[in-house]
Amino acid sequence: MKQSLKEKYKTEIKNILVNEFKYENIHQVPKLVKIQLNRCLGTSATNNSTLQQSIQELRAITGQQPIITKSKKAIAGFKIRENQPLGVTVTLRGKYMFSFLERLINLVLPRLRDFNGLNTNGFDKNGNYNFGLKTQLIFPEISYESVDQIKGLNITIVTTAKTKKEGISLLKNYGLPLKIN
Repeated sequence: MKQSLKEKYKTEIKNILVNEFKYENIHQVPKLVKIQLNRCLGTSATNNSTLQQSIQELRAITGQQPIITKSKKAIAGFKIRENQPLGVTVTLRGKYMFSFLERLINLVLPRLRDFNGLNTNGFDKNGNYNFGLKTQLIFPEISYESVDQIKGLNITIVTTAKTKKEGISLLKNYGLPLKIN
C-alpha cells in the first residue's frame, strides 16, 4: 500500500532535508503549514449565482466550506462599495491539506495540457510557493456540464522554510513537479 504524504514526510523527507541542509536540531526541518486556495471574482461577485457557483466548486475541490472575502473600503474608481463580496477563499490544514496536495500532485497537474513542471519563480524568499491555475475543469470533482464560465484560482503552499532553496527542496521531495530554471 502506498504511504500517505504525512508518513512520507516523517520517514523519508525529514532525513533527506537533514542530510541536505545539515540541520543541528530536528525542529529546524521545514514542514508544510497550510494550503490556501483563492478565487477573486471582482465585481461579478455581486451576481449571487456566480458567487454560489464558485462556493460550490471550491467546496467540491477541497471538502471545506469557503469564506466569502469582502472589500474593506469603497473605491469609486473601481465601482466597489464597502463590504461588497469580491471572492472566495479556503485554508486547508492537517489531513485536508495532505489529501488536497496528494490529489494535486497525482491527479490534477498531470491533467494539464503540455505540462512540464511548475515554475520555481513562484517561490518567495521564505520558501512559500504561489501558483495559479487557469481553469477549474482539471479537478476531477468538477463536471464539465456544471461549469458555465471558466474561472481560475490561486494556490498558496505555506511552509516553515527559511529560504527559497529549502522550500524548493521540501516540495520537490513531496513530489510536486517543479521545473528548475
